[in-house]
This record gives sequence, C-alpha cells and structure tokens, in this order.
Amino acid sequence: MQKIRSLVTNADLSPAEMLEIVKSGAAIAAEPAKYADVCRGKVLGSLFFEPSTRTRLSFEAAMLRLGGSVVTIPEPNVSSTTKGESLKDTIRTVASYTDVIAMRHPHEGAGTLAAEVSCVPFINAGDGGHQHPTQTLTDLLTIYENRHSLENSVVGLCGDLKFGRTVHSLVKTLSQFKNNRFIFISPEELRIPDYLRLYLDENHIPYQEVNKLEDVIADLDILYMTRVQRERFFNEADYVRLKDSYILNQSKLLQAKKDMIILHPLPRVNEIAEEVDSDPRAQYFAQVKYGMYVRMALIKFLLEEK
Repeated sequence: MQKIRSLVTNADLSPAEMLEIVKSGAAIAAEPAKYADVCRGKVLGSLFFEPSTRTRLSFEAAMLRLGGSVVTIPEPNVSSTTKGESLKDTIRTVASYTDVIAMRHPHEGAGTLAAEVSCVPFINAGDGGHQHPTQTLTDLLTIYENRHSLENSVVGLCGDLKFGRTVHSLVKTLSQFKNNRFIFISPEELRIPDYLRLYLDENHIPYQEVNKLEDVIADLDILYMTRVQRERFFNEADYVRLKDSYILNQSKLLQAKKDMIILHPLPRVNEIAEEVDSDPRAQYFAQVKYGMYVRMALIKFLLEEK
C-alpha cells in the first residue's frame, strides 16, 4: 500500500517540493478562478482543539476556494474527546468522512501521532509550541512574491528568538536555499536557542547576533518581526530598558532599503507601530492572504500525491 503523504514538520518536504508548492501558490494567487474546481467533491476535515482565527479560517477558505467542502467541530468541548475518546480514534473516524485533515492541537507531538493513523493526507496546523509548518510556507510565499526568489537574501529576525517557533522553522527552511544570511536581533535573554546555533554552525550558514535593530536595518532585505514579551524577563527594569529597541517605526525605517520587506506572523501587539502599515514595505497583512493561497497549493499537492 502506498504511503500517504502528510505534512507534520517542514522536514516532510524537500526544498524542491517546498519551492514547487510556493510556485503553485503564486500561480493560484495570480489566477484564483482557474483553480475553483480542483477539489470539487473533496472534503477537508478541520479539527481545531484550541482557539485559532487566521489558521483555521485560511484552511477552510482554501478548501472552499478550491471547490471542495469542509466538515468541522464548532468547539472542542462538543467533540467525543470530552467522552474520553483518544486522539487516534478521533483521527480514524474523521478520516472515514474526509479526503484531507488539518488539525491544531495544544499538545506537542499530537501531529505526529495523528499522521501515523490517518488514512488520508494529514496537515499539522500547529501542535503546542512545537511545529507550525504552514506558517513557514506562508512566509516563503510572501518572500517569493516580493523577491521572486528564496535565495540571496540578508534576513533579519527581531524580537523573541528564543521561544518563537515560527522563527526557528523559517531559519532552518531558508538555510536550505542558496546564499541566505541571517542577522538575529534580540536582547541577551531572548537570543536563539543553542540547538539552532549548532545547526547553523554545522551547516556553515553565515549569521550574526546583535542587540539593536538600528545597527543592522540598513543591511536587510527581509525583516521578520516578533513580539518581545514582558513575561520573558527576570525583572521589569531590563524589559523597560530594552523594549523600545524592538519597536519598528517610521524613524527606524528611514535607514532601511527601499525594497526591504517587513513580515510578522501575527497577531502583533505594539512591536510594529501602526504608522508602518501604510509603508509599501509592510507585507504582514498581505502575508495573511498568501497563507490562504499557499494552503490551497498544499492541499492540491497532497491530494495529487495521494
């Protein structure tokens, strides 16, 4: 029996397959009506066991725009899991009704468990603080649409780089494409974790770590912003001293390249001033729409593989 293709982590796709999906997402974004019947008669099972707005709606909108349909549970507390049903049995049941499943779950490793028992393609829409591979695909499509390549970029990542799963996934993925260099901008307390530093060193990927955005913004082709969280600091004084260094405003953008792009996984709090929203370099709301297009491409890819 042929193995079912699923997406649990970014490692489940080769760089060539990622590029294929990204290019397919770009084609869909250019002519969405052309793909309106690709999934006619197919059903997506949308299983979200924790709150989500962008990810859930983008998966469901993606399937509907491909001409398919969606079955879902309105709230986790009305599913059979409240009766003690195991996750494995839930996935087996939903797979009986559907052609592809997208699931978000609060427990790390839940995506791996679900993919092992699913008889239809499974997509991990986030499991705890562990993996969120379609966010990385969203980031890649946004970069591709703006730079027409996933190579030859100086990528600045700013804010909480220690705990941010989106940052870790994006760095590991972009490092597989040629001539990308990384600049990590964060307070000492929130620097990249040792495992990521070791990965970059072992693979001879160039990077540097700095404390201030102003020191490097002029060098960047891509700026990926994340939130610096007060609760990550041991004392209030350190937070107050550093927090303004990681708020992007028009004053800081005066030093940036005219074609630099600004990304953010959202939701934002105050790390990007609202005055930046009207700047043509701000791509974080376009990024939301690209998330839908790349999920359309991913669903199409997995169903065609099946």
